[in-house]
Amino acid sequence: MHESWKPILQAEFAQPYFQELSAFLKDAYATKTIYPPKQQVFSAFTTDLNNIKVVIIGQDPYHGPRQANGLAFSVHKGVQIPPSLQNIFKEIHEDIGAPIPDNGDLTRWAEQGVMLLNNTLTVEAHLAGSHRGKGWEIFTEHIIKYLNENRPHLVFILWGRDARSKKPMIDQSKHFIIESAHPSPLSAHNGFFGSKPFSKCNAKLVEWNLSPIAW
Repeated sequence: MHESWKPILQAEFAQPYFQELSAFLKDAYATKTIYPPKQQVFSAFTTDLNNIKVVIIGQDPYHGPRQANGLAFSVHKGVQIPPSLQNIFKEIHEDIGAPIPDNGDLTRWAEQGVMLLNNTLTVEAHLAGSHRGKGWEIFTEHIIKYLNENRPHLVFILWGRDARSKKPMIDQSKHFIIESAHPSPLSAHNGFFGSKPFSKCNAKLVEWNLSPIAW
């Protein structure tokens, strides 16, 4: 994680709910196949807190082999691009005309100030949602509340029910919310396609005199 996050995360790690979550995860990683790998669980926090401009909130990590890398929706180069991310790339192309990438590594977004934060940060192999209700949701809510209170002018992109449930935590007098259905093939046609989140995001950043994201 980036140095700027350490005081905030260390305070979270000391809380009772996170102690319980840590015990659960220690056992889970020892006895089952869990994604992402331990060393990548907090990859979303490699983005400098002071440079964050956009927060994209996902659900839980990909649950297939080699997919999850700790950044919501992202996979490492060389890994087949998952359907949700394929749909994200299609919408980027339709929205702003950018070419569809040949890989799903979204590190380039994180380096520009896009925080890619899942609602839960771990998952058991092949069991979507298996680590819900273990404490991650509390952690994510605390992070969103911290960002809401301590950072000016953030664009929050909320895709799907889990992400949209965070909307009440965000002060819309200082931040900007873009929300729609999730990009999953199960829901993308219910409002994700055609929602133009990338051009809307960049327009708001420019309005705030911030540099747009090269999606």
